[in-house]
Amino acid sequence: MGQDFIQAIVNALGGTFKDILPIILVLGFFQAVAIRKKIQNLPTIAFGLVLVVIGLSIFIVGLEKCVFPIGTQMANQLTDLNFLTSGDETVIAAIKNSIKIDPAIYLWTYVFAFLIGFSTTLAEPALIAVALKAKEITTGAISAWGLRISVALGVAFGVTLGVYRIVTGNPLHYYIATGYAFLLVQTYFAPKMIVPLAYDSGGVTTSTVTVPLIAALGIGLAANVPGRSPLIDGFGLIAFASLFPMITVMAYAMITEILAARKTTADK
Repeated sequence: MGQDFIQAIVNALGGTFKDILPIILVLGFFQAVAIRKKIQNLPTIAFGLVLVVIGLSIFIVGLEKCVFPIGTQMANQLTDLNFLTSGDETVIAAIKNSIKIDPAIYLWTYVFAFLIGFSTTLAEPALIAVALKAKEITTGAISAWGLRISVALGVAFGVTLGVYRIVTGNPLHYYIATGYAFLLVQTYFAPKMIVPLAYDSGGVTTSTVTVPLIAALGIGLAANVPGRSPLIDGFGLIAFASLFPMITVMAYAMITEILAARKTTADK
């Protein structure tokens, strides 16, 4: 086990350095040719670069050794027909032979999808950074926790709906097209100051913590639900996780604006 981890880290170090080498070359080119100034604190920057390579490499190994396996394992366990039917062989045979599956039997899968989507989003470093900056720029008008919770709820609802889509086998584009159509209408009515932040929130949610687990969940689920294809049905959950936070953040702003207006009217 120890040798496997060491070899995996060594391989990841080489791969990570190759991946960030184009970035280094671009920055070095512009610094030397366009800006033509000596880089300040070069030793500190070089040391930081080494830490970035090491950190990314360890993170990649962690994904491969922990996050992806545990996400796939949870999907396998939650969609196991023995678990879903309490070992009833008659029901298992009926499900395997049936083209249409009753979505209700995957109740625990929906619960898991909602909770894992909510919890991983709250822990997302990119979202925390955006929420703190939004609070700072608006001098507290936008609550950091309010923004994080509204985004997390959006991801939770989106992932749950995406899991339902995998179970039912419905076409992905129906959900996405309907969601964006609703989002466009909502954009017109939402407070203008929240619209750019809401659209950014859809991007920061799909980052280092959320994506690996959600991707593993989708692929594992599609591989275990009868009649589903991991390639066709396994992907798409990240699209749901990007779309619904934009909707919930705008809804949060609209509700906050309505409550503030009612309070102002009541004070008068």
